[in-house]
Amino acid sequence: MVFWIFGYGSLVWNPGFDYDEKFIGYIKDYRRVFDLACIDHRGTPEHPARTCTLDESKGSICWGAAYCVRGGPEKEKKAMEYLERRECEYDSKTLVDFFTEENSLHPALTGVIVFTSTPDKVNNKYYLGPAPLEEMARQIATASGPCGNNREYIFKMEKALYDIGHEDDYIIELANEVRKVLGIVGSFPKEKKLLGPSQIPLRSHISPVKIRPLPEAIAAAAADS
Repeated sequence: MVFWIFGYGSLVWNPGFDYDEKFIGYIKDYRRVFDLACIDHRGTPEHPARTCTLDESKGSICWGAAYCVRGGPEKEKKAMEYLERRECEYDSKTLVDFFTEENSLHPALTGVIVFTSTPDKVNNKYYLGPAPLEEMARQIATASGPCGNNREYIFKMEKALYDIGHEDDYIIELANEVRKVLGIVGSFPKEKKLLGPSQIPLRSHISPVKIRPLPEAIAAAAADS
C-alpha cells in the first residue's frame, strides 16, 4: 500500500508527518495563489491570514514536493488524519499527475493527492478570492495566530522555493510588497544553494507509477473529519 501527497505551501518546508520519500517536481495547469483564509494557525476569525491554495490555470505549472507514505493501513491512516486536521481549510482533495522533468509530456507519478479549495465564497467560507497586491500585503503583514504570524509564512514560502531551485515570481512580488508594508529594506538574501538528498528529483528513467485511490480506511477517516 502506498500513497503520495503533493505539497505546494508549508508542506514544502514543514511536512510534519512520517513519510518515506520526498521528490521535487511540479503539477500542470495550476498556479499558486494566496486566496485562502487561515483562521486557526497564522490568523484568527477576526483577522484571517492569507495562505496558499491552487487556482486552475491552463498552461501554468506549480513546483513543490511530493511525499510518499507506505507501510500499511495504520501508517497511512495516521498520516492522512494529520493532514486532514492541518489542511482543514481546504474543502477537497484532487488527484493529479506529478512531473519531475521540465517540459515533460509524461508524468513520473499519477494519482497524487493534493489538497485544494473550491473558489466559491458562498459555499467555501475559507475562500477569500483575489485582491489587489497592496491589500493582500497589508493583510499578510498584520495577521497572526497560534502558530505564528502571516508574514513569516510567506517569507518561508519564498525561501523554500528558492531552496528547491524553483522560485515563484508571484510569491517574490507579494513577499517584497509585504516587506514594503513592514518597512523592510531589500529582498530575500539569497545564498548559494546546496542540493541535499531530500531535494534530488526522480531520475528520468523511472517509469510512471499509478497510484490507487485512497484506501477504504483512509477514505473513512477523511469522511469522518
